[in-house]
Amino acid sequence: MTAHIVVVVLAVVFTNLGLWQLRRLDERQLENSVAASRYEAPPTPLEELLAGAGSDFDSLEYRRATVGGTFDVSAEVLMRNQVFRDQAGFHVVTPLILEDGDAVLVNRGWVPLLMDEPGDESAAPDPTATTLTGWISLNQERPPLGAEEPEDGVLSIMNRVDISRIAQQVSYDVKPVYLVMEGERSGETLPVALAAPELTDEGSHLAYAIQWFGFTIVGLVGYIALLRKNLSRG
Repeated sequence: MTAHIVVVVLAVVFTNLGLWQLRRLDERQLENSVAASRYEAPPTPLEELLAGAGSDFDSLEYRRATVGGTFDVSAEVLMRNQVFRDQAGFHVVTPLILEDGDAVLVNRGWVPLLMDEPGDESAAPDPTATTLTGWISLNQERPPLGAEEPEDGVLSIMNRVDISRIAQQVSYDVKPVYLVMEGERSGETLPVALAAPELTDEGSHLAYAIQWFGFTIVGLVGYIALLRKNLSRG
């Protein structure tokens, strides 16, 4: 009797794990659909998007925005541990000063490791007023085991785009989101623009669901076969 109970409990647990993975797949597909619709929407002035969002900045992720201003190269920061075509390097994040005196951080793209000094002339932005288009990204939170940035001082190289930490280093207000700049990805000019965000990856939820259902079926079939074998011997 105990063996029957154990098999039934395991079958119920495995089946529920499979159903949970299917629910996660549905959630992932919905998230991807929402993100894709945001990215495919026409580019809109950043100020207009921020005003419409209120404090719900999460709703702006992946929206494409236009913005005009002048880059402040003196406040540029490099983000370490970035890869392009299997080559290690940095992402270049530069504040763009807007007409109202505030700024928005702009990820201008990738540069190789040898360009480990912010403001490198070979990847310098246009020093005059410019208008650009990019997609909105949210503040990057530190992972549980991620390195912490020093609280004091001016950092020229960081581990992630921490908007509040970079804002601490400048004299102007910084918008609560940042832009990833659209541009050329040939690698012939620096920085190399980042690839468009991947919005169709559904993860491994379906494979895991099939795996759990498979464990259930194999367990039940095997147990039934074992019972029949024992009965035939009896």
